[in-house]
Amino acid sequence: MRVARTTIDGVATWIGQPADGAGLGGAWRRIEDPFDAFARGAEPEASGEAIDRPVLLAPCEPLAIVGIAHNRGLVDHPLPVQAWLKSPRTVVASGVPVEARRDAGRLVVEAELALVVGRDLFQVDEREAMAGILGYTAVDDVSYPDRALVDQRNFEAKGARGATPLGAWIETGPIGDVRIRMRVGGEQVVDTTSDALPASLAECVAYVSHWVPLGPGDVIMTGAPYSNAPARPGDRVEIEVGAVPLVTDLR
Repeated sequence: MRVARTTIDGVATWIGQPADGAGLGGAWRRIEDPFDAFARGAEPEASGEAIDRPVLLAPCEPLAIVGIAHNRGLVDHPLPVQAWLKSPRTVVASGVPVEARRDAGRLVVEAELALVVGRDLFQVDEREAMAGILGYTAVDDVSYPDRALVDQRNFEAKGARGATPLGAWIETGPIGDVRIRMRVGGEQVVDTTSDALPASLAECVAYVSHWVPLGPGDVIMTGAPYSNAPARPGDRVEIEVGAVPLVTDLR
């Protein structure tokens, strides 16, 4: 199922459509809180009339965003899984313009699969890790790598305003090998899959939960498997992670 959020009568509202729906151009329906349904082991129940072409918000409001570090690909991964924290205040919805900083050096965009946590998780092992995940979405990890040379905590390199655009919706259900594609300025620059990550999705979840308690709506950015590219103000960045679209207009 596809789970998203929109505004109805000034209130953020959950909406959904079948996984084989028409996406942004299709009809959506109000649904119950997907995290309540997840706790019951069920899909969210739909109600009300169809909503055509809703304007979508970011698909969740995380209290914690965790990025997986040293996770670019199988060849250059000499270190064990490591992670870092990113401010939830950097989240923006797909299509929201992002003002690129002019004082931070090079600008790089990274297409990644982001896991959305479905329930409270703490110190779970790999075997049970994915059972606590509601689904996945796309994320554009907008980065300024020159700042990492002086700030290894990524506070400056990845913490700018608008630095975490999230995909249009969450794809729920089992997660297999997910295709990751990205275009910058109309040019295809990335075509890879999540299987190119050196650490499995379950490893990432288990590692993070070993140190940090996670809850419904929290996000784990699983790394960029050779899915990063330089960008500059004026570029449109178009990302597809599985069926989830994400557009970032850099200004």
